[in-house]
Amino acid sequence: MAGVALTRDNIQSVLEKSLEAPIVLSFFAPSHPDSVAMNARLAQLINGRGVLATVNCETEMEIASYFRIQALPTVLVISQGQPVDGFAGDKTDAELDALLAQHLPQAWKQVLQQARQALADGKGADALALLKSIEMDSTAIGAEWALLMAEAEIVQGELSNAEQRLALVGLADQDAYFQSLKAKLALAREAADTPEVRELQSRFADSPDNHPLRIELAKALAQAKREEEALELLYDVLKRDLGAEGGEIKQAFMGILTAMGQGSSIANSFRRKLYSLLY
Repeated sequence: MAGVALTRDNIQSVLEKSLEAPIVLSFFAPSHPDSVAMNARLAQLINGRGVLATVNCETEMEIASYFRIQALPTVLVISQGQPVDGFAGDKTDAELDALLAQHLPQAWKQVLQQARQALADGKGADALALLKSIEMDSTAIGAEWALLMAEAEIVQGELSNAEQRLALVGLADQDAYFQSLKAKLALAREAADTPEVRELQSRFADSPDNHPLRIELAKALAQAKREEEALELLYDVLKRDLGAEGGEIKQAFMGILTAMGQGSSIANSFRRKLYSLLY
């Protein structure tokens, strides 16, 4: 129940929601443009953090009278069935946001919950995208964000990112969840160490100047979700000779970057390295 029109028929059930968490009532009239606009602004600012109940004062005069509404727009915050905050008249978005922040959870908390659900549903890419959308808040959130990010990265095969992230988690936050992620990472690493990769690595160790073998090993590593190792293997040649092997090493390098997509921090790092060679 993210947004609802409050009426005589549903007022009891809606107000009961305030026993669990504060809800926001916005009183408006279709003939009053500022109050209609207030509904839209509140909906955008609340954005799933709580319940927004709108009251049409032209059709629900009894509700407006009960709350003693004398001006539009009027906004009330209801908790435990009673008004605890509110205002009449206009407010800037910053003022609205400050009011809502006193009573509703931070937007990032909602995103964390959505990311947890995405992981539970096996949607690692969705979880990763959600968590990246609140990366600017990660310092305030703390280890909770970092651990969820690490789990999403493990699910998506971004093992180097996950390993680096877990290495930065402080002792105080190395709880059972942290330990389970370390175990998942170890299992993922083991699964990525395929017989094909081991065989190619052995052959490459004997012939490190064999560029076709280097390309074959890089592609096998990328297939096993060990993209960072694959890119490093190819970049080691490119930084000395961009046209090595008739351009095939650069082509393989770019192919791996393309497959990783724009959202990968590892891919973006190697893109910058390549651009520095080009320009």
